[in-house]
Amino acid sequence: MSQHTPHELLEEFPEYKDSIHTKKQSDAHFAKLADEYHRVNRLVHRHESEIETLSDDHIIEIKKERLALKDTIHSLLTV
Repeated sequence: MSQHTPHELLEEFPEYKDSIHTKKQSDAHFAKLADEYHRVNRLVHRHESEIETLSDDHIIEIKKERLALKDTIHSLLTV
């Protein structure tokens, strides 16, 4: 059974679905950022789903990292 993970890039930026796919294939830097966003987002989701418990300080830092990655990815999509 697969669980839905909120905040996936395609949900965050549905209007850039094609660009996300293209950039992940053609831009190694973008692909690395997308992979890192995915990794961090999974950590947040696992914490929020109570699958994995993180300290308050750690989850705050992880969420800040996710937001920074999201902002960077968005800026690359809108260039």
